[in-house]
Amino acid sequence: MIAQASLRERKKARTRASLREHALRLFREQGYQATTVEQIAAAAEVSPSTFFRYFPTKEDVVLQDDMDTRMVEAFAAQPPELPPLTAIRAAMRETWASFTDAEWEQIYEGARLSMSVPEIRARAIHEFTRSISAVAAALAKRAGRRSDDLRVRVIAGAVIGVMMSVFLPEELEGELGPDDGAPLFGPEAVGRIDEALALLEEGLPL
Repeated sequence: MIAQASLRERKKARTRASLREHALRLFREQGYQATTVEQIAAAAEVSPSTFFRYFPTKEDVVLQDDMDTRMVEAFAAQPPELPPLTAIRAAMRETWASFTDAEWEQIYEGARLSMSVPEIRARAIHEFTRSISAVAAALAKRAGRRSDDLRVRVIAGAVIGVMMSVFLPEELEGELGPDDGAPLFGPEAVGRIDEALALLEEGLPL
C-alpha cells in the first residue's frame, strides 16, 4: 500500500513538472496571452481537466513551483531545539541547495513572467497568501499551536514579507524589459534572503 502511494505521488509530481515545463516553453515561443490551457495540456499529453486538477488557473502554472513543499519538509526536519526563525533560515538554505540549475532557470523565468504579465501579477497576491498559510501550518505544527494563532500568522507573514522585499523589483509599473526591474532570483538570492531573515531574527534593528 505504501509503495503504491509512493508510486502515485511520483507520477503526480512528474505530471505537474511536465505541465509546468511545457507551459513555460509555450509562453517563451508564442507569448503568455496566445497560449491556451488546451495547448499546454496537449503538449504534456493530458486533458485540460487534468491540467486544472494540478493548477486552478493558467496563472498558477507560472506561480506554483515546489519551493514551498521542499521548504516545509526541510523545516520539519530541523532540530527541535532551534528557534523558529533559525530553523526557517536553515530550511531555506537546504531548500535552495536542492534546486538544480535547470530548476533555478524555471523559477527565474516564472518570476519574470509574474512581474511582466498583469494577469499573473494580480494572481500573485493569492499565491503570497497561500505561502503564508503554508509557512503558518508548518510553524504551528512545530510549536504545538493553531495555524491561526496570531503569533504564528505574524511570523509567517513576516517571513514571506522578507522574501517579497528581496525578490520583487522596486518598480512594478509599466512594461519590464529584458534587464529592467528583474527580480533577484536564483542561487545568488540565498545570501541576501538569509541576511534579511537574520535582521528579522535580531528584531530589525536600524
